[in-house]
Amino acid sequence: MIPWKLIDLDRALRAGWAADTRSPDDLARAGRLPSNPAWGHCDITALIVNDIFGGDLMVGEVHSGGEQHGHHWWNRLPTGVELDLTREQFRDGQTITAARVVTRPPGPLPRRWEEYLLLRERVIKHLGHLPEPAA
Repeated sequence: MIPWKLIDLDRALRAGWAADTRSPDDLARAGRLPSNPAWGHCDITALIVNDIFGGDLMVGEVHSGGEQHGHHWWNRLPTGVELDLTREQFRDGQTITAARVVTRPPGPLPRRWEEYLLLRERVIKHLGHLPEPAA
């Protein structure tokens, strides 16, 4: 395996994000959003980061204008550092509340499995082999 930096992972993820990997809920709500490529990619991005570094999967509620508008996913690395490679999607004053650790389901994901696999393959094309998903 060729060593790479965190910026390499960030670039590989960004190169892989597209309408076909965006959350269908977000795609229906906001369209393609080429000016905001991180939108709708937090869950599968967090899973790929978890594949590589381990640690905890974090989820919180997204609020805007006093109402909840979905959930946001990011990572807490084994060192305790929180890493959120899609936080930039919140440009309109949204807040994230009620953060909690969630357990990754074993095996295929109950939703977004195809999008996860597609993004993972795109990242592999940029970086080479990735660790297998945590069991």
